[in-house]
Amino acid sequence: MTDNTMHLAAEATTKKKMNLVQLTFIVAVNMMGSGIIMLPANMAQVGAISLLSWLVTAIGSMAIAYGFAQAGLFNQRPGGMSAYAEDAYGKDGYFMVFFLYFLSLAVGNVAIGISAVGYLAGFFPVLTSTPIMTCLALIVLLWLTTAANFGGPRITGRIGSVTVWGVILPVGLLSIIGWLWFSSSTFAAAWNPQGLTLGQGMGSSISLTLWAFLGMESAAQNSDAVENPKRDVPLACMFGTLGAAVIYILSTTVIQGIVPNADLAASTGPFALAYATMFNSTVGSIVMALAVLACLGSLLGWQFTIAQTAKTAADERMFPSIFSRVNDMGAPMAGMIILGIVQTCLALMTISPTLSEQFSALVNLAVVTNVLPYIIALSSLFVMMKAARVPQPKYRLNATIALIGMAYSVFAIYASGKDAVLGGMIVTGIGFIIYGLIAPRFASATNQLPAE
Repeated sequence: MTDNTMHLAAEATTKKKMNLVQLTFIVAVNMMGSGIIMLPANMAQVGAISLLSWLVTAIGSMAIAYGFAQAGLFNQRPGGMSAYAEDAYGKDGYFMVFFLYFLSLAVGNVAIGISAVGYLAGFFPVLTSTPIMTCLALIVLLWLTTAANFGGPRITGRIGSVTVWGVILPVGLLSIIGWLWFSSSTFAAAWNPQGLTLGQGMGSSISLTLWAFLGMESAAQNSDAVENPKRDVPLACMFGTLGAAVIYILSTTVIQGIVPNADLAASTGPFALAYATMFNSTVGSIVMALAVLACLGSLLGWQFTIAQTAKTAADERMFPSIFSRVNDMGAPMAGMIILGIVQTCLALMTISPTLSEQFSALVNLAVVTNVLPYIIALSSLFVMMKAARVPQPKYRLNATIALIGMAYSVFAIYASGKDAVLGGMIVTGIGFIIYGLIAPRFASATNQLPAE
């Protein structure tokens, strides 16, 4: 092959890769799934002062995203956060990060299901007529989306990539045009109905706002498809997170000035209510239908993702072998059924008088079980940088940002409340028990005691 041919081949390969703008867009879209869809109603229960939580979360989330972007450059092994943790903590760190993150996905799936039930109730009010009815509707949705994945991965990904726009378009549009309907008096009346201090207001909805950013840990996974990963991956993580933050803050702020706080707090479909207030009930119904489709598409995709995650762990001998069994279509069907049972139990355990209370309980638990892996994985960055002999100025910069991300994560655990922290500690304890049982599989000959 001539030098000119090699140059053209390299140029063609580069053209197929993503540039900074494309990667930034993907990062933002990955985060802006169904996480935002119920937040305005939950934040309205505190008052508009809860919007201050966005500022804290945006800074913390950007620090976490940057830390993961750097870690992804030093460690490109499969496993993401679990692989990062392994660099500092070995196989036990790998397992605990996987186990807690895996549980957070299961809890998150139930929360997404709750969002779907909330918006479906706009068409079928009976679904939220009693806590039992809400729970039954949720369980039916969980099993429908589980069974829909038995056919394999081909269609699941396509559906999710289309339906996610059912959330992104209405939320993004509201953050731009909603200001034409914004009333400063409506916003002022909603500001602080509970008489909270500034500090209480900033911490009031940390777990809820962080919920909308969960998924940023996947931003560094596309590094091999980027033109200039060392430059573009960290920048895309920061810009993508910042872009999502701007849309989140604008949309949840403007909605507080469109819909009276009491109506917003009682709503099971806050964005649909906002569009109905701005235009008419028909437009509100269209937004409601889009939100339902987005939630169902998101839930469908996550049901497959969590089953596939369990299969990968089973293949690595870190989970029971039943999770690695697949049917003729390539779907880990047995694992999906087990996970459906687990999610059904979570739905029954979190039954609450109102849909928003159940959503909040699930989100708080999902956040605790998610940020613990964040802390473990980010703390491994110091080991990675030492091993890579990173120059001192770069080391200090990365270390400072990672410490900000970890400090925020600890604060998010505190802000999630004692019930969620208790739940997080219980599942962490269970995780160590499980790892103790499987640890001999990974013990090297040098670590084993000599025979008598």
